Amino acid sequence: MKSSVTRYAAKRILQLIPILIAITFLSFAMIRLAGSDVVLQRMESTGQVLNQQIIDAERARLGIDKPFLVQYGTWFSRLLSGDMGTSFVTGKPVFSVFISKLPATLLLAFASVALTVVVSIPLGVLAAVRQGRLTDLLIRFSSFVGNSMPNFFVALLLMYVFSIRLKMLPVISRNTGALGCILPAATLAVAMSAKYLRQVRATVLDELGRDYVDAARARGVRFRTVLTASVLKSCMVTIVTLLMLSIGSLLGGTAIVESIFMWDGVGKLAVDAITMRDYPLIQAYVMWMSIVFVMVNLIADISYRAIDPRVRMSGGRS
Repeated sequence: MKSSVTRYAAKRILQLIPILIAITFLSFAMIRLAGSDVVLQRMESTGQVLNQQIIDAERARLGIDKPFLVQYGTWFSRLLSGDMGTSFVTGKPVFSVFISKLPATLLLAFASVALTVVVSIPLGVLAAVRQGRLTDLLIRFSSFVGNSMPNFFVALLLMYVFSIRLKMLPVISRNTGALGCILPAATLAVAMSAKYLRQVRATVLDELGRDYVDAARARGVRFRTVLTASVLKSCMVTIVTLLMLSIGSLLGGTAIVESIFMWDGVGKLAVDAITMRDYPLIQAYVMWMSIVFVMVNLIADISYRAIDPRVRMSGGRS
């Protein structure tokens, strides 16, 4: 089993290489075709006089006066040697800037996932067990409301209630500590919990309708034992999939929430880089998201084998 998992992981990691190359090329091309210029953007924001000679000299210094393929080849060759370039705005190495913001995003992502697990799994199971009753209706209605609200609206609502009215939490996260993480994590967890709650409910209902549940109940096994020992165990593949996808989407998609709460993470860094046309930082963010999603899917696939031995890594018969 260990050798098969190792072979499967190595195969998937090798598949990551051409995917990353294609993604970097496409993102590099789209950034250059965006129709804006980092030099003009910077000079207009600082109020400098737009002199063509100065503009040409700055473009030459940044290396963006060369043809597209030459720019991409130069950037990619440096990347292979471990150099992700230098920020056009700050002049600092992209790798060190990116790594300095990463812990804040990791904290926010895992706090959101933990809160989602605490809320969605128990409520999803409760809604399935109480199918058609008032409890089920209230939980499904709450999930519908939570799923229909966009993140920015939830963020403003939580700010108004807990920061402005109750004055319990800071409006803006002045640091990346636990107190400042509460509102951003809750904002992300609201939509995720609402979505995954319904999926957990549907998965548990599907398992409760299977023959082995009726057979266990007919033998006198307590319903709670069947639920915890058999039904939830069978549902773990779906639950793990949801959690893995949540981690991937959070690590790569917290930009809006981080910007609203001024959470100093990778997402806010990416928004600022896009605003200032800081191409090296944008490229680093695109690579980060690509690696996260591929690796999260790899971990999820390997977890299936540990949870359910019937799953075969090579796609063989189960």
